[in-house]
Amino acid sequence: MEFLLSIPYPVAVLSVFLFGLCIGSFSNVCIYRLPKKESVVFPASHCASCNTPVQALDNIPVLSYLLLGGKCRSCGEKFSAIYPSIEIVTALLITGVFFKFGISWEFLIYAIVCPTLVVITMIDYEHQIIPDRITLPGIVFGLGAGTYLVGIVDSLFGFLLGGGLFYLLAILSRGGMGGGDIKFIAGAGALLGWQKVLLVIFLGAILGSAIGLILMAAKKKDRKSLIPFGPFLAVGTLITIFFGDELIHLYTALVAQPI
Repeated sequence: MEFLLSIPYPVAVLSVFLFGLCIGSFSNVCIYRLPKKESVVFPASHCASCNTPVQALDNIPVLSYLLLGGKCRSCGEKFSAIYPSIEIVTALLITGVFFKFGISWEFLIYAIVCPTLVVITMIDYEHQIIPDRITLPGIVFGLGAGTYLVGIVDSLFGFLLGGGLFYLLAILSRGGMGGGDIKFIAGAGALLGWQKVLLVIFLGAILGSAIGLILMAAKKKDRKSLIPFGPFLAVGTLITIFFGDELIHLYTALVAQPI
């Protein structure tokens, strides 16, 4: 740790950003393969159109996309701009975590969590599922990391409160709440503790309601349309990671104000 602290700050920031780009590239693999229940390790990256393996020089995050004009070198198939966008967003999130927490265990924990939230967002948006291959290990990770971050009691309470509330909602809504959402919020509660998981749920509900109303106003959705909740929970979790303490302190200060 002392060696890492000796690295000049601008060099550390650049290194973290480049590392984030690489993690974002791997996140793209997870987004594409996990819904298909494929390995995220084998086979190596290849063009989905012609199955030609991607050469190392063509697999540099963002840069290769720009140099190749967003096309496969072999068959010329156009790649979606989503791929470099995911890489950049992931890198920015991990760099933001570095700015907030510096070189610390918190940084390491959230540098794992943030890309996972990006993966969950994209998979749930495209396929309306949150795979067990993410949520079940996420619960175990949440309990372990949460024990360090907030203490074992708060971690367990957050796990039970988040998962319990969503399980109750699933029963009352008769399937309106998916199992993936239940496992997601249980893991988030284990990681962040009971107070912050309530904040995640509140933020997710506000964001989901706002976006739902906007889509209905634009006639893109109607009251019967299914809108995946995972992306809103993921954004709520990100907001809580970066600003949760401040939002909770603001809330308690407002509640403590005399009427």
